[in-house]
Amino acid sequence: MNSNTKKYLAELIGTFALVFVGCGSAVIAGDQIGFLGISFAFGLTVLAMVYAIGSISGCHINPAISISMLVAGKMKAKDTVAYVIAQCLGALAASAVLLNIAKGNSSYIMSLKGLGQNGYGVHSPMGYSLGACFIAEVVLTALFLFVIFGATSKDAPKHFAGIAIGLTLVLIHIVGIPITGTSVNPARSLGPAFFVGGAALNQLWLFWVAPIIGGAISAVLWKSVFEK
Repeated sequence: MNSNTKKYLAELIGTFALVFVGCGSAVIAGDQIGFLGISFAFGLTVLAMVYAIGSISGCHINPAISISMLVAGKMKAKDTVAYVIAQCLGALAASAVLLNIAKGNSSYIMSLKGLGQNGYGVHSPMGYSLGACFIAEVVLTALFLFVIFGATSKDAPKHFAGIAIGLTLVLIHIVGIPITGTSVNPARSLGPAFFVGGAALNQLWLFWVAPIIGGAISAVLWKSVFEK
């Protein structure tokens, strides 16, 4: 298997893990662990994946990260497209597996419990407006990418990037879950929305557009101001 195929497969597996564990924590254990537990499920999965596949693919597992790396000149367009496709396939596969597991409990009704999908307006966990949700996703993604650029820069302490990135995602989820369910990752939003359909699919555009804008803002800021 050539190195490019290994990178794309690693991105698929890493995104699978993020969506399966993160959304799975909400769907299967959300009533027991609450927003804080779900936040740690997402963040700790990213932390683990950074050390598992970081040396293979860089562990993007998020189209907003791959696109921001392209904007920053750290990635080629061909690889960006392949990464995004792999990430989306991983998210779709994880959501399919999660749905089949959830359906194994007779009390699970997807229209009531969902699949960890994101939403705004009446579909926001706490009723936040479209505008508020859009701003939140842009800002939270921008902050997330700023940490990623900083933690992976050549002058940053070695071998600690995964800890900084994973814990930042925990903090982002603590703030973002009540607002949108927290996306900051278009693939993570695509997987559940594809199977839930309806409003989740209709509102999916926000969870692609806003994170990509937020990531691009950080890429431009880092490249023009902070990168040596």
